[in-house]
Amino acid sequence: MNMQRQAFADAQAAYPFVLAQGRNIETRIYQRRYPTFNYAAHVPVVTEGNEWAIGTTFFTIDTAGEAKFLSGAGTDMPFNQATRDQASQDFAMIGSGWEWNIEEVNQAALYGINLNDTKAISAADKVERLLNSVAMVGAAEKGWTGFANNPLVTRIDVPANGTGSSRLWSTKTVDLILNDINNLLASIRSNTAETEWADSVRLPPDAFRLLSTIRVGSGDFLISGLEYLQKGNIYTAETGQALDIKPLRELGAAGAGGTGRMVAYRKDPEVLRFHLPMPRRVLPTRQKSIMGFETGIIARTGGTEVRLPGAMAYADGMSPAPSVQ
Repeated sequence: MNMQRQAFADAQAAYPFVLAQGRNIETRIYQRRYPTFNYAAHVPVVTEGNEWAIGTTFFTIDTAGEAKFLSGAGTDMPFNQATRDQASQDFAMIGSGWEWNIEEVNQAALYGINLNDTKAISAADKVERLLNSVAMVGAAEKGWTGFANNPLVTRIDVPANGTGSSRLWSTKTVDLILNDINNLLASIRSNTAETEWADSVRLPPDAFRLLSTIRVGSGDFLISGLEYLQKGNIYTAETGQALDIKPLRELGAAGAGGTGRMVAYRKDPEVLRFHLPMPRRVLPTRQKSIMGFETGIIARTGGTEVRLPGAMAYADGMSPAPSVQ
């Protein structure tokens, strides 16, 4: 077996090898952009703007006025007024790094292996884990809330009309479950004077699995509860468009009392957005000591911002609080 037999007397001699390995590691990391967490499947990700900006500012305009019948000689023309408002969202940087020493560098060169890429992948995963957490539930140290716990979004409990006056979907018929979802969708319509639609629903994993496995009908007409919902929801009935339904593990204990939470919303950057002005970036490798090297990954985010809370709604209680292991 042929081995690469190369040795470095000191860190300075090893530095070019470290840089080359660092480039290789960076490529491997970016091949795994979303290795475990896919917050972009639930919240629109916005990467616009300068990556080093301290935050973002946006303006809203609303109008008030009326139209009425007038006489040609009248002097009571109704005039419209416009009001403007301003809001902002701050950005912050996150990061995770890894390091090598000259012993690891020489062993990598000797055996022709990648230089400790396990640490690089681990750092990348930690950054994605934190970005996902910020997107879904916010960051207390920054005063941010997330997709699953924004206080501006209207919250209700699903009706206690299951067996034994339970709210749990495991005690309800498919029709009652469908009513719970349609009532949440309808609440957005009624609360916004029919101006908003919710085209997406996110469910706790237990509730989603139950809906996927429960059966409706018999014989050749047997379908799952999920198929029944996709055909029988009010959004699809009125628009002809498919309702986007997915499970989201962060909703498993997001409801009141640690119960499951259902979210209905219009998935559009106009309604909500996850600010990511600087997606994950690998920093240049740096020699930090006589025998050591280090590098890291950074990203900048402003968290999840809900700009139109009326286009979202929460419903709690359809699944029990997860058991503590």
